[in-house]
Amino acid sequence: MKPIRQLHEALADSRLSASELLEQSAATIARDAGRNDSTYTSLDIAGARVAAATSDSLRQRGYVPSSLAGLPVSVKDLFNIKGQRTTAGSRVFSDAAPAVRDALAVARLRDAGAVFVGRTNMSEFAFSGLGLNPHYGTPPNPLDTQWVAGGSSSGAATSVALGHVVCALGTDTGGSLRIPATFCGLTGFKPTARRVPLDGVLPLSTSFDSVGPIARSVDCCALVDAVLSGQVLDTAARPLSGVRFGVTTDYVSDDIDEAIRYAFDRAVGLLRRAGASVEHFAFPELYEMANRYPLAGITAIEAWAWHRKCVDRAPNAYDPRVLKRLKVGEGRSAADYIELLAAREGFIRAARMRLLKFDAWLMPTVAIAPPEIAALEQDDGYFFAVNSKVLRNPSIINFMDGCALSVPCHRPGEPPVGLSICGTALADAAILSIGRSVEVLLSDASASNKASDLFIARQ
Repeated sequence: MKPIRQLHEALADSRLSASELLEQSAATIARDAGRNDSTYTSLDIAGARVAAATSDSLRQRGYVPSSLAGLPVSVKDLFNIKGQRTTAGSRVFSDAAPAVRDALAVARLRDAGAVFVGRTNMSEFAFSGLGLNPHYGTPPNPLDTQWVAGGSSSGAATSVALGHVVCALGTDTGGSLRIPATFCGLTGFKPTARRVPLDGVLPLSTSFDSVGPIARSVDCCALVDAVLSGQVLDTAARPLSGVRFGVTTDYVSDDIDEAIRYAFDRAVGLLRRAGASVEHFAFPELYEMANRYPLAGITAIEAWAWHRKCVDRAPNAYDPRVLKRLKVGEGRSAADYIELLAAREGFIRAARMRLLKFDAWLMPTVAIAPPEIAALEQDDGYFFAVNSKVLRNPSIINFMDGCALSVPCHRPGEPPVGLSICGTALADAAILSIGRSVEVLLSDASASNKASDLFIARQ
């Protein structure tokens, strides 16, 4: 499916109607159902047809509330949609009552004229970066069906990658937007958490949960973010000449796949050649954070506080791997929690100081290429080790209360690799502005495929 802005223009010029676009979406969903029936936990094509027809009628009367008006989108099964059941990819809530009102993020998309086609599958309760789901099936990666799509917003990413929708609404607690975006060759944006309200979203960790989009471009992410946040930021493309990028080998570059390192270094080299300043810097606090105050500590405590009554009621309804991670928080005390929160505040201060002189911090979004579904399903030890490694880099941004944009930086035929452009809290406009220019640079380099573009910076 084409990017949001192109479709918006086609609708405006009457070259396309919302109903026609919805039928294209429905046909593609039906086509893919035979080979991938795990992207969604439920579909509402009938409701989408009504919404698309309403959008066409309103457009004829001159009412077009946003660039998303009449465009099909998907919603992660973590958000309340009025009249629908929110299962969070679990059987625990299979008999829950339908929601009586929309989550605020959903309401804003609805007011903007978006057409909801379905609720997307996910890691149960968003508690994994891999996207495996024993209840509704594991969405395979459209790039290679043996691979995972990434999690927890697995179905969100596949719904976009398969061309069903223009964008997907998802959440990110430790990388759940950026990991599947990376693995599926898409763009994912994790905004500063406080910018998008969490009302009506089933929580995982209230300290880290963020709401954002997976889409095909930075421009698409910026357009959706404006609707979700209610803030129209100035995200005009910023010339790369003179932009100050920071790169650290501390922690985020440890034990990464060679293909990931190669693609990342190539991207850094291209940025240097475009006139950007790239400076390596030390960030030793990353190791201290990982060793003494891991993100999983706060997440497990907050998740257990929410889930403990559900676990008492229906422990066998949970994915055993999710239940194991939830129970990490069971033995933690209030004093442990307070200590972890204080440590987080200290890390946020350290991150601000380390990144003060940079416009953005660059890192590989994920340290490894997409692993195979079968191997993860067969071996719990392997699953937990890979899950930790996949979450390692993106979770730093949640821990430091920052924002990050992941854009593809691999070449055709290479494993999918994401380049993360990261900033501190409320640097969203700058990150999106820089991201636009980085996206164009990488896209042009990929299209040209000249030997001169293969320059690798290892300084």
